Amino acid sequence: MTPAERAELLAAAGPASGRSIIGETTEAMHKFLVDGYNLGGQPPRLEEDLKFVPKDREEVVYIYMYRLAQNASLLNSKRHRQAPVFVKADASEGEVYFHRPPLLLDLFYLVAVHSKFRSDAERLMGWLLVRLNEATHLIHRPRRFVLPDGREVDSLGRTYDPACFTGQAPNEDDDAPADDGLLVEKVSLALTDDLTVGDAINLFTLHEAPYRPFLTYRARVALDGPLYKSAGGSTVRMGRLSSTSPPADGGGSSRNGRIRPGAPPPKPRTPPGPTAHFFRKNADSDQDSED
Repeated sequence: MTPAERAELLAAAGPASGRSIIGETTEAMHKFLVDGYNLGGQPPRLEEDLKFVPKDREEVVYIYMYRLAQNASLLNSKRHRQAPVFVKADASEGEVYFHRPPLLLDLFYLVAVHSKFRSDAERLMGWLLVRLNEATHLIHRPRRFVLPDGREVDSLGRTYDPACFTGQAPNEDDDAPADDGLLVEKVSLALTDDLTVGDAINLFTLHEAPYRPFLTYRARVALDGPLYKSAGGSTVRMGRLSSTSPPADGGGSSRNGRIRPGAPPPKPRTPPGPTAHFFRKNADSDQDSED
């Protein structure tokens, strides 16, 4: 990509597609607990402030995100690549977008409980363990992309609407549109041992809160950045090294350049990855001036 093409690409940038995923993960965790409460009576109060002092008989579940870190096992290169979203302007052509790979993050939550009696707090802690163990995915919906003009679409170019997504394969007898090729966003949740007792005591002391029984959970998210619209695609320039036709005597050459008599010419290879859009290749520098 030439500097001019790169400048044109960056000028057409849109807002970050995943700018609210971290807050949505915390909200999804709250909603999951409230919707699944089945112990009878008033559901416990959900709080993010560790120093909150509840009333006499009020039960509280504290959910506090204390750190986030990049996933070191799933690092992506920062180079621009084609985004997996296809928006058709008309039947003859489509709009192509580029982006950097998503930033894979681990969000760490401290979950603590409070009750007037220790036995009630232990009962509530047991329910939390069982309930959050069922949260295979806090968020399960189509992946959202925000175009440079502000439109929100899914990977198939349709208007973003998570309410129309069932998470199941379409039935042949249904009239609903097929979701073949639709990219799905999943936020997983797992119980982890991330804080020692000493670290937890320091954290509670920092917030001027009494020490309470706690759990630590890790949520894994993908943070998508902005999309860049490409008008003319990319051009690959490469010089012609040698003729691709076999010599008259039927000879050829090996990969290291040595002559190998009677060998057929190598077959052209198809590069891996998605199908290229608006792609053309200049064989040599003389063709650049003709174009």
